[in-house]
Amino acid sequence: MSTIPQIVKDSRASMDKSLESSKRELASIRTGKASVSLLDTVRVDAYGQSLPLNQVASVSAPEPRLLTVTPWDKGQVQVIEKALRESDLGLNPMTQAGTIRVPLPALNEERRRDLVKVVHKLAEEARIGIRHARTEGRDKLKKLEKVSEDDVKHAEKDMQKMHDDFMARIDELVKGKEAEIMEV
Repeated sequence: MSTIPQIVKDSRASMDKSLESSKRELASIRTGKASVSLLDTVRVDAYGQSLPLNQVASVSAPEPRLLTVTPWDKGQVQVIEKALRESDLGLNPMTQAGTIRVPLPALNEERRRDLVKVVHKLAEEARIGIRHARTEGRDKLKKLEKVSEDDVKHAEKDMQKMHDDFMARIDELVKGKEAEIMEV
């Protein structure tokens, strides 16, 4: 049997998931500075399975426009380099003494605009997740029995406020990322 606080708590958790997922995805979008999280989405076909890059190598950012990838198993260098080259990040890795150097090209205006579009698409996916969590919570509230209408109305108000807070946080994330991308 669900209770109002439980339903509100579940909705908040669901909204949180959408926000956190969005934060992770936005962190992987490249800006002018090298960031190790940039390669979080790269998957490598190693040992007969598709693994995240950070499970087969260590990634560091020794310079603002360079990432280095050091495979833990030197036999995986070519596989990792291929995965980096084929990722949709537009990178051109080079291997040097068992370490893969990944220089980050400068972003031109057109590339920046494309990245901003990607940011907006990711943000919209997060907004959909948040709206979905609110709708699901509302539906559960309406199905509750032996609960006063006032309590349900208050819970719906709380949920709407929570929804609005999460939407504002997404907007802040987007604004920040957009400014970071467009900064020359």
